[in-house]
Amino acid sequence: MSLCSNTVEEQRARWERKRSRTAKELLVTEHRYLEQLDLVVTFFVTILKAKGTLKPAVMETIFGPLESIYSASQVLSLHLERGNLGLGLENFCQKLELYGHYAENFEQANKTLMEQLRKNKSFQRFKKLQETRPQFQGRKLEDLLPLPLQRLHQENSLQLHRVQKLLKGQKIQVLTPGRWYIREGWLLVVPSKGEELKRRMFFLFSDIFISTKPCHPLHLLNSNKFACTAVYPLHQCVVDKVFGHTQSEGGLLSLSFPHKTLLLMSTDQQDINDWHQSLRTAVR
Repeated sequence: MSLCSNTVEEQRARWERKRSRTAKELLVTEHRYLEQLDLVVTFFVTILKAKGTLKPAVMETIFGPLESIYSASQVLSLHLERGNLGLGLENFCQKLELYGHYAENFEQANKTLMEQLRKNKSFQRFKKLQETRPQFQGRKLEDLLPLPLQRLHQENSLQLHRVQKLLKGQKIQVLTPGRWYIREGWLLVVPSKGEELKRRMFFLFSDIFISTKPCHPLHLLNSNKFACTAVYPLHQCVVDKVFGHTQSEGGLLSLSFPHKTLLLMSTDQQDINDWHQSLRTAVR
């Protein structure tokens, strides 16, 4: 019993070391990304608003929710600096709609930018002057505007690869085009026939919800991996909060699929609220 207990602790320690490395890598990437995004927000968006060089509608078309994206990244960076990887990523995932809006509008934004550079001499001079600042290091506004799109795809790709490596075997292909990682975490599965609660690790994506359990800690190859127990497509899923509406301890979620209903429980009120919001977002 003692040997098994020690092995479980060693497994948890390995997971914690991996989590720590991931957080450090994300923090370095986030700082580099913020430095570049800051150039656009500080030297273009803020000053252009103050000067009135571009009309508000034109500003909105070119830059869209860039300031909100910048703020979301600042919050994520702060969480990473404090070691709050899970909370940081959960909050960031709730801001993915900003990136979606930015991506949908990007073609029109680029077209409008080119038009303004041809027609608006004041903007043309302003842009040229700003890009000569030493902070830009030869980069142009056109090089910086695609950053949120590149960053979003890079981060998502990293998450998909990470989860794929966590899963035992290759039966579940996490790396699928068009799939987006949303969140992961432990929840209790409430069985339909009076059995004991089952603790499972869940991975939520834009199209599927994966239930897993830890592999045996004594397994030579898979001691730090998860075995898939079920994959639930989300296109016909209905999410309801059974209880947890008030400031009680924890809550219960109901996920209804065509041939199965899944009851998920957490003793943490905030956790169940976050899962409820994430699942509803994914289903939409």
